[in-house]
Amino acid sequence: MQEAEALLAKIIESDPNHSEAHHLLGLSYLQEGRFREAERHLDRTAQLNPTSAESFQKHRNELACVLVEPIPGNMGCVPPEPGYLSRLRELTREQGTLLIFDEVITGFRVAYGGAQELYGIQPDLTALGKIIGGGLPVGAFGGPAKIMEQLAPLGPVYQAGTLSGNPLAVAAGMKTLEILHRAGTYERLEQLGASLAEGMQQEASRAGVKWIGNRVGSMLTGFFTADPVRDYASAKRSDPEAFARYFRSMLSRGVYLAPSQFELAFVSLAHGEPEIQQTLEAARAAFGELAA
Repeated sequence: MQEAEALLAKIIESDPNHSEAHHLLGLSYLQEGRFREAERHLDRTAQLNPTSAESFQKHRNELACVLVEPIPGNMGCVPPEPGYLSRLRELTREQGTLLIFDEVITGFRVAYGGAQELYGIQPDLTALGKIIGGGLPVGAFGGPAKIMEQLAPLGPVYQAGTLSGNPLAVAAGMKTLEILHRAGTYERLEQLGASLAEGMQQEASRAGVKWIGNRVGSMLTGFFTADPVRDYASAKRSDPEAFARYFRSMLSRGVYLAPSQFELAFVSLAHGEPEIQQTLEAARAAFGELAA
């Protein structure tokens, strides 16, 4: 436990995405029921300002890795600021710190090569989720051979999983990736995503409702606020009560959104212009109710 404590205390979380660090830091203590220690260690996380090297200099030679969602989705869709990821890559490379991209949401969604392809940033490790299983339970992570060879049976780091290599998930995943690789797939998703986001913004503006749509490809979140949402702090300034009313109004019209202001909406290949138009018609009525 002391070795785990020493290691976990060195995790740096990147603002605004902070959920992974919170889970990792508290995991060992929570499993033992030591809630006070877990809370104390959650408070020891740091926030990284990607425009400066201050955090890296402060913890120089102590940082094993920086783990981020390249496009944060656990507070709604918040595209990275220009230069954010490239600066993060520069700093981690200078310090010899691993850069890990959590592409559970963005992998194969914003591009076939994920956010790292979209933004041209090469992380040291990448984590992927059930997209590679066609929606079935499975996950994977990978990177260069010099890192992956540290895992058992070649290396000293033990790794195992109940569903690793599950044949049903792998078969479904291979077919899903085959479909996604077809010509025109991501161009279609971009067109549908843009049509939905732009239409929603027009309907909100027409009704006089304060609403900001953040989108990357087929990922979208509408924040009930008049101000741009660029980070966790600005996301929290959204109006959750307005969202709750909007959610119920949309649901009554046959459009089932994720039931939280801080979740994502996704356009998929199963959607087409009829579904987009149905959603926009429902949004027009829902925004109208909010404005009344």
